[in-house]
Amino acid sequence: MPADPNLPAPLKLDLDYLQQVMLELLDIPSPSGRTDHVQQYVGERLSALGIPFTVTRRGALSASLCGPRTTGADRAIVVHTDTIGGMVKRLKENGRLELKQIGTHSARFAEGAHVRVYTDSLDRVITGQVLPLKASGHRYNDGVDLQGVGWEQVEVRVDEPVTDIAGLRALGIDVGDFVAMLPAPTITPSGYVKSRHLDDKAGVAAVLTAVKAMVDAGQQPPVTAHLLITCTEEVGHGASHGLDPDVAEIVSVDAAVVAPGQQSREDAATLAMGDGVGPFDYHLTRKLAGLAADHGVDLVRDVFDYYRSDVAAAVEAGAHARVALLGFGVDATHGHERTHLEGLRHLTQLLCLYLQSELVFPEWDAEPDGDLADFPSLAVQPAQEEGPREGPIGVA
Repeated sequence: MPADPNLPAPLKLDLDYLQQVMLELLDIPSPSGRTDHVQQYVGERLSALGIPFTVTRRGALSASLCGPRTTGADRAIVVHTDTIGGMVKRLKENGRLELKQIGTHSARFAEGAHVRVYTDSLDRVITGQVLPLKASGHRYNDGVDLQGVGWEQVEVRVDEPVTDIAGLRALGIDVGDFVAMLPAPTITPSGYVKSRHLDDKAGVAAVLTAVKAMVDAGQQPPVTAHLLITCTEEVGHGASHGLDPDVAEIVSVDAAVVAPGQQSREDAATLAMGDGVGPFDYHLTRKLAGLAADHGVDLVRDVFDYYRSDVAAAVEAGAHARVALLGFGVDATHGHERTHLEGLRHLTQLLCLYLQSELVFPEWDAEPDGDLADFPSLAVQPAQEEGPREGPIGVA
């Protein structure tokens, strides 16, 4: 019996496109606050796919993959292009730079990073490297190992002949200049992807590849899908603006935590059930798990402790929508990151299935609210169908 064309089905994925886009994104430095270049790149990719979009005042991109309905509720997929990084906090008397971190990450993993310092002159970029204050084993011996960890314990050695503040100023460097840590991406023969800033540029590549698969297949989603590409997630603002008011479901795509005590794997997609902000939507998470199970997508469930994503900012800003988080497993997040092409493939295919599916509750979610008697929760969470009574409700 032929497959029902109205039901979600796996799509052919252009995995060469995924790799190319991911590497090109990684090649564009984009610490939070300096993201115009990377957003321009994503906009050009959307234009090439024939996807219309607009740019918000704060620089987020809002695109639409339109469905047949002109009324009712929509959905949104949210990713971010900004990364962790640094900013010049102080010009030091020795001709080096003190850093303030952008985003939440440890100076432990910044040590040794090659960087670019962006001055106000667009024609001049200064290269350098983050080093601990005690960087010479021949000078400090065991003192190198005894030095503490922290941003006050590292400095940027610039690749110019400067030894004082005047020399730094002559280069055009000043407090507030952005410092981008270079990713050094590598894809191994066994499919591992090693790079800084896979969070969330690998996620952006997966979303663009899923959209490309829909376009290549001539597949119109049953529900209009808005793509929100944010540029301030790493500093907590994320999807706090730019969402269409008709959005009833939001799925954020971000790095999943591969570490002891976590179920996430580099070669699988991850469905987050909760994070540091709270649990994700009961109904939407189970729907995503069901899509994966029905179509052979390798998906694991996980809960994260020290984690927030774009959807946290959306909910805190008042978004009236169900929210969920899909991820690709990343080892050593916000450090020396690594994922696997298989995990990205599974994530991308699940996004294709989700884009082809209906909302969890299409009739109910068409309006922002409704009568209790019509609330469809009884389909998935047990309760008395007769409704509440005086006093405690008994549980069978």
